[in-house]
Amino acid sequence: MPDQKDYKEVLSEAAGRALRYLEQVRSRRVFPSEEALAQLKRLGGQLPEHPQDPLSVLQLLDEAGSPATVANTGGRYFGFVVGGAMPVTVAAHWLAGAWDQNASLYALSPVGAYLEEVALNWLLDLFRLPLSSAGAFVTGAQMANFTCLAAARHAVLRQAGWDVENDGLFGAPPITLVVGEGVHATVLKALALLGLGKNRVQRVPTDQQGRLRVDAVPRVQGPAIFCVQAGDVNTGSFDPVGEICDAVRAPGAWVHVDGAFGLWATTSDQYAHLIAGVEKADSWAIDAHKWLNVPQDSGIAIVRSADDLRAAMAITAPYLNPGERREPMQWGPESSRRARGVEVWTALRSLGRQGIKELIERTCRYASIAADRLRAEGFEILNDVVLNQVLVSFGDAETTRKIIRGIQDDGTCWCGGTVWHGQSAMRMSITSWATDEAELEKSLSAIVRIARTETIKQG
Repeated sequence: MPDQKDYKEVLSEAAGRALRYLEQVRSRRVFPSEEALAQLKRLGGQLPEHPQDPLSVLQLLDEAGSPATVANTGGRYFGFVVGGAMPVTVAAHWLAGAWDQNASLYALSPVGAYLEEVALNWLLDLFRLPLSSAGAFVTGAQMANFTCLAAARHAVLRQAGWDVENDGLFGAPPITLVVGEGVHATVLKALALLGLGKNRVQRVPTDQQGRLRVDAVPRVQGPAIFCVQAGDVNTGSFDPVGEICDAVRAPGAWVHVDGAFGLWATTSDQYAHLIAGVEKADSWAIDAHKWLNVPQDSGIAIVRSADDLRAAMAITAPYLNPGERREPMQWGPESSRRARGVEVWTALRSLGRQGIKELIERTCRYASIAADRLRAEGFEILNDVVLNQVLVSFGDAETTRKIIRGIQDDGTCWCGGTVWHGQSAMRMSITSWATDEAELEKSLSAIVRIARTETIKQG
C-alpha cells in the first residue's frame, strides 16, 4: 500500500516532468504528430492484475501522454476560445490537489468555501454587477448556463404560481423561450437538460455581425426567458444587452446573458461599451478557464436574485445541518467537487484589476494586428474585429478548408474552421496570456506561407 513517505518522491518526480513539459511547450508542435498519437496505445491494454510502481506509472504517462497533448499553454493555440493556464494558477491547482478538498460544504473545506466567497465578491465588483448577487463555481459555461437557467425556470414559474422543484414540469404553465439566431449550443443543451426543449425556442434574427436585433425581439406575456449573448464565438460581437433588457422588462420575464468570454470585456474601459447595460440582466454565465487563464475546468454562474438561485439549487438531508456560513453545495448543481475557487482566487489576486485589464486589451490588440496583417496579404476578413475573434476566408470553401487543414497539419499554430453566413472561414481566437508578439508573428507567417502555397497549387 502507498506510504506517506512516498509523497515526496512521487510528487517531486511529477513536478520535474511537468516543468520539463512546460519548458518545452513553446518549441513543440501545437497539435500532436501522428507518431505521438500512435503512442497512446501504450496507455491502453488490459487492466494490470497487480499494483504497479508509481514512478513507472508516471514515466509511462509522461512519455506516452505528454507528446499527445494539445499545446494550448504555449501561446500559439487559437482554437475554440481556450485560454492557457498561467504559471501561478497551475501552482495553485497543484496545491489544491494536495489539499484534496471536497468543496461542497464549509465543514468539509473551510478554505474552499471562504475562497469562493471572496472570489465571487471580487468578480461581482470586477464585472460591475449587483453586489447582492449570488453565484456558483461550476465546470464551465455549459453548467453555468444550466445553473442560471434553472434559477430562471424557478423564478418565472414561481411568479405564475407553480413550484417546479417539487411538482416538476408536468402541467406547468408554458414558458416562452427566446434566443438569437446565433445562440451558443451550450444554451440549447442547458434548455434540453432542464426539460424546456431545444425546439421550443423562438429564434430572433441577427445582423451581419451576429448581434440580436432589438426590433425583432417579440413582446410576450406570462413566464418568459430571454437568452442573449455577450461575445459571439465567431465574430466576438455582442447583443445589445441593455436595450434588450429595457425592451422585454415585464413581470414574469427573465434575461440571461451567456457571457462565457465576452463578459470579461467589462474589465476594460476600452471595451466595456460593447456590453453596456449588462448589469440590468437577471443572470450571467462566465468561463474562468478562458480569458482568466486558470486550469480546466472552471466556470461561474451568477444570479441577481440569491433567493431564486438558492431555491433552484438547494439540497436538504438530516446530516447536512447548514450553518450561517455560505455552503457551496446550496448554490450550484454539484455536491462533491473540487475546490475550483482556489485557482480563480489565485488568478484574481495575482493579476489584480489592472493585470486583468491589460490581459484583455493585449489579446484584443493582437486580434486586430492579425486581422490587419492577413487582410494586407489579400485574404478576406469576414467580421468587424471588435474583440479577440477573427474570421478569415481564403477564397472558396474548398480552398479555405484545405488551408485550415494545412495550418493544423503544419503544427506551428492551430486555428479551427467554421461557417459564417454560409461562407467557410478560419477562426482565430486570441485568448491566452502566453501569446506575445513573437508567437503571433511566428503564427501569422506560417498561416501566410501555407495559404500562399495552397493558392499556388490551386492556380
